Amino acid sequence: MSNSAHADVQPIRLAHPTSEQLVWQDCEMGMFIHFSMNTWQDQEYDDLSTPLSEFNPAKLDTEQWVRVAEEMGAKYIVFVAKHVGGFCMWPTQTTDYSVRNTPWRDGKGDVLADLAVSCRDRGIRLGVYLSPADRKHGATVGGRCETKEAQEEYNRIYREQLTEILSQYGEMTEVWFDGSLVVDVGDILDRYASRAMIFQGPHATIRWVGNESGFAPYPAWNGVRRIDGESGVATAAHGDPRGAMWMPLECDARIRANWFWSGKNADTLKSVDDLMQMYYFSVGRGATLLLNQTPDTTGLIPEADAKRAAEFGREIRNRFGRSLAGTSGAGSLLELDLGSPVKVDHVITMEDIAFGERVLQYVIEGFPDNEWRPLAEGTAIGHKRIDAFEPTIVSKVRLRCIKSSARPLIRKLAVYDTNGAFTKKDVKVSVWKASQEDAQDAVVLEWDGAELEKDWQTITVDIGQYCREAGQYKLEFRPDHPDEPGMEIRAVVLSLDDRDTPEFLEPLEQAGEYRVNITGVDRTIDLKISLRQKGVGTGRAIFNRIPVR
Repeated sequence: MSNSAHADVQPIRLAHPTSEQLVWQDCEMGMFIHFSMNTWQDQEYDDLSTPLSEFNPAKLDTEQWVRVAEEMGAKYIVFVAKHVGGFCMWPTQTTDYSVRNTPWRDGKGDVLADLAVSCRDRGIRLGVYLSPADRKHGATVGGRCETKEAQEEYNRIYREQLTEILSQYGEMTEVWFDGSLVVDVGDILDRYASRAMIFQGPHATIRWVGNESGFAPYPAWNGVRRIDGESGVATAAHGDPRGAMWMPLECDARIRANWFWSGKNADTLKSVDDLMQMYYFSVGRGATLLLNQTPDTTGLIPEADAKRAAEFGREIRNRFGRSLAGTSGAGSLLELDLGSPVKVDHVITMEDIAFGERVLQYVIEGFPDNEWRPLAEGTAIGHKRIDAFEPTIVSKVRLRCIKSSARPLIRKLAVYDTNGAFTKKDVKVSVWKASQEDAQDAVVLEWDGAELEKDWQTITVDIGQYCREAGQYKLEFRPDHPDEPGMEIRAVVLSLDDRDTPEFLEPLEQAGEYRVNITGVDRTIDLKISLRQKGVGTGRAIFNRIPVR
């Protein structure tokens, strides 16, 4: 490895964040809150079976929710004001399916208003999740309805709901349109939420990471191609250091096995070690972590969950609350003199991303005994990179940028001693490189050219049974004998709840391979494959989850 101090500069046109994106990325951690009628049903999705008379969370305390966020270290909360069932946690005028028609506080309660006050009083930013899908009103993923008349009516309802939320409860830091959005709300966002981060949809300013495990891939570039960013459904897989559009990543994850409270999953509460791994693989890779909490039917976050969140926050502060030493600077070489030999096992590096993401390859080196030795290396730094390595005694540490797109601007280079809290082998994994044994291959279609019709035909394949969790999947058509003429494919379309959703299926570079984004699992998920016979070849279509590590 060369010890040259000069970086290989590869000039490109850099994407830059907005001032609002900068503030949001500096939050680093947020807290999701899922709480709705299905909390009483002990299941993930509201089946509309619970009478409104049963909604009466007598101990509901948004002050407690915000305390949990504070102790965890979250700087913002995203509250599910309406999930896919359609129940509204504020007294909306658009539907009877809301807190207004429940016995809770004699129908005069407003969960969103209480939370807005608690957040404002304690300096926590507030965001809102307003599901485009709405079972009560017949809207499926993205807010799609069956007929033109139904679509027009739901567009009116949804726009009014969004206007109520954005105009009556103070400034929102984030708005979630889970599953993208077909309802035109651009004017509403411009008027009431021009500074908010937008999750999915045509006005998106941040990206879903592509899984619900709290892990970002590495490298997790902030830039994307404009065509991908404007799709509204870009994920970590679209990251590109040469991309012209700045769209940082948010990693949503659960503290338990479910998004909503369940009386059956107390044993799935994640350990502090589990949560710290999430932290390293999200915040430590430049993304933002949005960790879910689940109030129970009393309206309180369970004591065990609140305690675990506090333990998680303490562990982050114990490891990274105070560095041994730190510096900042510009250029391809940045050195930190520790004054005397000390033990270090972590380095945190941050770029000044206000000027774009410039570092493309780097190495962290320590000076233990008269020569520089590598401690860690990588590609992206971005907002934050946490490098862990075996404890080493050094008197100096330096960051050497090997490749960059412009002169590196380093906001922070800091060293830590965590007593070996996280080992190098734990960090050296990749989300996207799956070995064969990791992939859960499912044969969803087999063909035999001798039996297929010669004319074009459409085959519908049910893949819902293989989608156990929202995430990214891969579809691959594999002929048994690639050199022989076989099946010809004209089109593959993903259908969710009997509505075509082409935005969630993306052809890959390799012919016959597709990436499939599944943003929710409680729905009918079909692939419609248009094909015809070209010869007598045989083969199969393989569907599997892209592993998350």
